[in-house]
Amino acid sequence: MVNVILHGYSGRMGKMILDLVKDDPEICVAAGVDAFETKGYPFPVFSKMEDCTVKADVVIDFSVAAAVDDLLDWCVREKTACVLCTTGLDERQLARMKQASAQVAILKSANMSLGINLLMKLLKEAASVLAPAGFDIEIVEKHHKMKLDAPSGTALALGDSVREALDGEYENVFDRSGRRMRRPEKEIGYSAVRGGTIVGEHDVIFAGADEVVTFSHTAYSRGVFGKGAIQAAKFLKDQPAGLYDMSDVIG
Repeated sequence: MVNVILHGYSGRMGKMILDLVKDDPEICVAAGVDAFETKGYPFPVFSKMEDCTVKADVVIDFSVAAAVDDLLDWCVREKTACVLCTTGLDERQLARMKQASAQVAILKSANMSLGINLLMKLLKEAASVLAPAGFDIEIVEKHHKMKLDAPSGTALALGDSVREALDGEYENVFDRSGRRMRRPEKEIGYSAVRGGTIVGEHDVIFAGADEVVTFSHTAYSRGVFGKGAIQAAKFLKDQPAGLYDMSDVIG
């Protein structure tokens, strides 16, 4: 059994985690921490990490960037592993995360979906075969109209996987509106679509002469991110101090 503290339990993803663990006999929520503390939960709740007195194996964090500093301090002090899912961390916080990982196990990933992280592995193999054969590479991502950033962090992570396989020789291109020229060979183009309630769709397109190979991933609900976070917590429980990502979970 993995005992977790859910940091941000009253948020959208926190509630998703609570629904998922109900049907999972291998994991349970030992406590919750949220600035918007709400009573009526079947576990102790606290308004901030420094007030939490409950011991656990892992913290699953779906909170806000402003709360991450205190979270890392608590995890180091209590020697508790952390699945860090909050996005928007600045360079100082990322450096603090790496520093903390020298003392406790921390998992941070651009996307918690198991499918996306498997896709990253597959793209490396595909790129190493198709790019030298002259295939052009484009990434198209679609998200709901409330999403603020473009392209998505996941799209960039997929592109990074491709670029890593190609020794960083390919350039990311986000806007072609200001140029009139033939498409250069060594670039990865990104297109972002925003509309409605699209949870997340990503297509990585390898376009060659007379054939196209497309890798696609569609998230139909945010549950895929919650399931990934739960798998990450199970993985992280018995790991030594260090910085991990979802590629370690899927092996």
